[in-house]
Amino acid sequence: HLVLQDAGCCEEDDVMSGTLDSLVKLLLPTEDHCPDRAYLFAFLLSSRLFLHPHQLLGEVNKACEAQRDKPQIAKLVRHVVRLLSEWTEMFPYDFRDELVMTHVRGISESCTPTDRSGEMSLLLRRLLRKLDTLECYEESLRRVPSLGSAFGKTDVTVVCPCPMLLAQQLTHVELERMSYIGPEEFVQAYAIDTAPHGLKVTKNTLNLESYLGWSSRLRNLVASEVYKQEAPTGRVQTTEFWINVATECFNIGNFNSLMAIISGLNATTLSVLKLRLRQIHVSKLRALEQQMHPSCNFSNYRSILKAALVRSERGGISPEKTRVVIPYFALTLRDIYLVSEECASRLANGHINLEKFWELAKLVTQFLTWRQVEYPFEKNSQVMSYLQTCPTPKENGKSDRQYQIKQCS
Repeated sequence: HLVLQDAGCCEEDDVMSGTLDSLVKLLLPTEDHCPDRAYLFAFLLSSRLFLHPHQLLGEVNKACEAQRDKPQIAKLVRHVVRLLSEWTEMFPYDFRDELVMTHVRGISESCTPTDRSGEMSLLLRRLLRKLDTLECYEESLRRVPSLGSAFGKTDVTVVCPCPMLLAQQLTHVELERMSYIGPEEFVQAYAIDTAPHGLKVTKNTLNLESYLGWSSRLRNLVASEVYKQEAPTGRVQTTEFWINVATECFNIGNFNSLMAIISGLNATTLSVLKLRLRQIHVSKLRALEQQMHPSCNFSNYRSILKAALVRSERGGISPEKTRVVIPYFALTLRDIYLVSEECASRLANGHINLEKFWELAKLVTQFLTWRQVEYPFEKNSQVMSYLQTCPTPKENGKSDRQYQIKQCS
């Protein structure tokens, strides 16, 4: 393990600490060096606690300008384009900042005369498409409240009477919402308004909070679907329907929807219904509750998650439908929070604790891997729209995020 005083030739994944200047220098491309992808992700993920992305990209811009007229500029340009390509792929939301884009334009001016393959213009087009897609998604989130009235008093079993199909559509919703969470949101979610190092941290966690809000919404939806049944037999049947949906979510590997459904079914006023359930559904529910029980730091769930991850990593050996892993998101957030809180960002000698950053990057990378699966089942837009827009009761006096974190503690 290396302690970096001044950046020199070294393997980035061996570096465990260093001064901020030395770690920034290790990020900067030269004609002989380009940072590896793992270091780039780890440093970009957490360096925003110490300096803004536009400041970091400004250093890259300076390096380009300083080398613009030198003979080795072609090799430098290749490394700069590679760094920028990976940065825009990993952290595209950084480029919504005009200060960041100012430096991008400066880098582009330095690189374009030597970039004969047109890679710079290609990566910028990809970036703009990604940002346009994000804007459309965020606009759709703002429109959601106005769409709910279209369903009136429709019952979920009328819209989708098949538990397996409903579980599949829940999984589509999960994967879609997961895909828009920027990795930097995990760091910003627990950053105080002003970092202890004097940097004002801008908290932009809209997509992360939206995903937490979806879990809360699903929990409330399950309860409200039972409540809206006027006859006791109707409530029992709807409860049994949701138990079957939860079972299918477990079989798929969609643990986030599974936990939300269990929480909805465990609402205090619904517990009396369990006395009326058929034994097969009682057994199913108890088995699911046992698998997701919080005892011993969710040990049962963590074992199942590890097995699901192995199954997912089999690649071509395993069919597409068995590769889905959607973790219980609030617990993922808590694991990241514990690393953020229990490990110091700076060591006693003032060095940046890169070992902490490696651990954070490992947890976030795992989440990003889970969301990239190709899900083979066809989308049903009517069912997905119902799940996301039909009216549900609000959580009294609690934010979605507070509720989710409390559930894990």
